[in-house]
Amino acid sequence: MDNETTDFIRQRIEADLASNALAKGVITRFPPEPNGFLHIGHAKSICLNFGVAQQYEGETFLRFDDTNPVKESNEYVESIQRDVTWLGFQWKAITHASDYFEQIYGYAEALMRDGKAYVCSLDPEQMRATRGTLTEAGENSPYRDRSVEENLDLFQRMRAGEFPDGTHVARLKIDMASANLNMRDPVIYRIRHATHQRTGDAWCIYPMYDFTHGICDAIEHVSHSLCTLEFADHRPLYDWVLENIAIDYHPPQIEFSRLGLEYTVMSKRLLHRLVDENLVNGWDDPRMPTLAGLRRRGVPASAIREFCQRIGVTKQDNVIEMNLLDFCIRQELEATAPRGMAVLQPLKVVISNYSGSETLDGPWHAQNEALGRRELPFSNEIYIEREDFAEEPPPKWKRLSPGGMARLRYAYIIRCDEVIEDDEGNVVQLNCSYFADSKSGQDTSGLKPKGVVHWVDADAGVPIQVMDYGRLFKVPSPSAQTFLDDIDSESLTLLDAVAEPAIMQHDAERFQFERQGYFYRDQDAQGSVAVFNKTVSLREGF
Repeated sequence: MDNETTDFIRQRIEADLASNALAKGVITRFPPEPNGFLHIGHAKSICLNFGVAQQYEGETFLRFDDTNPVKESNEYVESIQRDVTWLGFQWKAITHASDYFEQIYGYAEALMRDGKAYVCSLDPEQMRATRGTLTEAGENSPYRDRSVEENLDLFQRMRAGEFPDGTHVARLKIDMASANLNMRDPVIYRIRHATHQRTGDAWCIYPMYDFTHGICDAIEHVSHSLCTLEFADHRPLYDWVLENIAIDYHPPQIEFSRLGLEYTVMSKRLLHRLVDENLVNGWDDPRMPTLAGLRRRGVPASAIREFCQRIGVTKQDNVIEMNLLDFCIRQELEATAPRGMAVLQPLKVVISNYSGSETLDGPWHAQNEALGRRELPFSNEIYIEREDFAEEPPPKWKRLSPGGMARLRYAYIIRCDEVIEDDEGNVVQLNCSYFADSKSGQDTSGLKPKGVVHWVDADAGVPIQVMDYGRLFKVPSPSAQTFLDDIDSESLTLLDAVAEPAIMQHDAERFQFERQGYFYRDQDAQGSVAVFNKTVSLREGF
């Protein structure tokens, strides 16, 4: 596609290839921290890193940035592998920052021997107080001039577990007056007496991301280290580390814009709150922007890849309208999803002048004959959608009303003769008559009803549950400050619905319920009644 050859990252890769600057070809990496489930923002990075490697016959490492055992777990490691595979990508190898802990530690010791790093014993508050501001220089730590011998001794004892958390950190010795706060003697190691999901209790000090990241890139000979824009200010530190350690390869870091999406939050901290405070039903709740949630909602992986392709790769952060994602989903499902009938809010219709039963016939897709046809049981008792009847119809009403006519999809024209209400005035049944000569495909009645309604046979219809998911937030740009107030408490509607039997007998997972939207048969739902999650409406707008 067009932007595959025009975005600035691909231009850079092509220039490097043309100048024979890539001795080992194109090598990228996707380096998530395993401290939560991936969300659609990560999908952009996945599609970019794996996509350019595929395009230029290169390779991609799936590297886990597992440097903080307090927040990480194997559950997240497994979910990330599942999501990347589901999106349609395959890695060259799975690696972990922890694979290189010994090498990273060795580089830190070497920096101390060279007088470029030191052990600092300020507590976190003292360190913040001496860091300075955007307009004022910071102050040197009183421990900055420790001798090489003292620094190495303390660092080795930190590793040996002699000190409790927070007692000491290792810092680089760069410039406390730098205009870039990331260069003001950044911390590169801290003490964490916590069991690591891979290395167990082998380590009690762990390297910081900014120190680890570039070293891992260099070890894996990554040709282009692609990061989102918030890491632009970290690039001087990335370069400084690689220029000051004994390593023979220095990858370039290139930044691109993050993906922002309306009516969602991408902050892992806020996503954790949604899950931990039971504001949603887990990481795979279909209202969540996680890939697991989108998958359970029924979104095809191809739609997410198309979405990422359409938004492109730029150097400016922006927020994408939800309607674009919905459009991509509809586009993927339009031609391939079988179309059946399900009544989400049933209203019983008794056809008084019809007796017996018959089997009608309808296509699974009017424009895709390859999907075949299905049988539709029909008798004198059916269900129609409650909203397809109005006792007092508005102007231009095209569905059923007292004395009015409508065509039943693939069946007959019916007329509403009588409205049955309960003691509270609620409509509970319609008594109708049908016109025997109005059968679809064989209509000789001459009648011209204005509307067509879908239906399900009352006896043959199968009870299902429909989860009608709306947007989790009421506002396009929910903020951390108004997070709880922005949640829409009515974002999920549970409906006891009825589906035509052919849907339940079909092996497809995704269907268009005619006139309703696209729905996904929830493979993880519990209970004896099938559950269908609403994926997207038929038209733009919620």
